[in-house]
Amino acid sequence: MKFIVKLIISTLAVLISSYLLPGVEIVGNSFFTALIVAAVLAFLNAVVKPIMIILTIPITFVTLGFFLLVINACIILIASKLVDGFYVDGFWWALLFSLILSIVTSILESVKKRDEEHTN
Repeated sequence: MKFIVKLIISTLAVLISSYLLPGVEIVGNSFFTALIVAAVLAFLNAVVKPIMIILTIPITFVTLGFFLLVINACIILIASKLVDGFYVDGFWWALLFSLILSIVTSILESVKKRDEEHTN
């Protein structure tokens, strides 16, 4: 159940972030497409991202961790290639999308947590 709630929060965050950025498009603002994007991003973050981090440890160390933003943008670009109906206009839009997505997800998770505290 916890995974489903996180997936729905991620889906809403993807929809909101794509709405805010003109360089990122979900065709028809489809909830189903956003759900697929959220699931693909979860999979890529769990499987591909750790491998990319290990392979880029030296450059990540030299850049004081800022190279992780590049890895996040690459994950977004990979997801845009895998999911029909999800389009990103380039690296910089992917980078900005990953930042906005993180912020929106944090806000939605904090609202969920606050709601859980009030119901208990």
